[in-house]
Amino acid sequence: MNVKEFFDNLFSRYLLYHLLGMLVTITVLCLCIGFGLDIYTHHGENIEVPNLHGMSYEKACRLLEEKGLIVEVGDSGYNKKLPANSILAQTPDPGLFVKEGRIVYVTVNSPSSPTFAIPDIIDNASVREAQAKLTAMGFKLNAPQLVEGEKDWVYGILCNGRRVSNGDRVSIESSLTLMVGKGTQEYLDMMGVGDEYSTATENGEGEVDEFVEVTEAPTAP
Repeated sequence: MNVKEFFDNLFSRYLLYHLLGMLVTITVLCLCIGFGLDIYTHHGENIEVPNLHGMSYEKACRLLEEKGLIVEVGDSGYNKKLPANSILAQTPDPGLFVKEGRIVYVTVNSPSSPTFAIPDIIDNASVREAQAKLTAMGFKLNAPQLVEGEKDWVYGILCNGRRVSNGDRVSIESSLTLMVGKGTQEYLDMMGVGDEYSTATENGEGEVDEFVEVTEAPTAP
């Protein structure tokens, strides 16, 4: 076969017809696949996610089912201002547009306040360390109650007048009172802080954000 015959065969009508047929077939397949995907994914049919916050779980289920969405409990929390079994949070967020059959994960309000274990701070931490751990957990703290012992050392914890131990589970709604060593009475009298804390904390009254520690005595004039 010479060069002329090779190019004549290469560009023959028979070959061109085959190439054109393959191109048409590929184009039709692509169009069919795209059309099928639009039907399968409901292209252009978006559903706006409603705001479920504060709504009862039963009502939220009915509302989402009417819209073609699915509700699933992903977590629980606690908010004393809202009724039990009401919705605290949701994913996706309200106002977003999703496809039919999308799962909406919700956080449901627990009927009772959660409890947390008292960390290992009794006789193992200073007042500042104890306050930092407890406030980070969400506990409310009363003014510390001064007791005999090393200054600023935590010797116990009172919950509603009852002494608790490390590891005891306490409601997050309960306020705690740290029993803190006061050091020597002479030092407290000199600083003028002994009566301030001992009288204010005798019954565990008054919340404080931070226990102020006096580190140096005033210099005599």
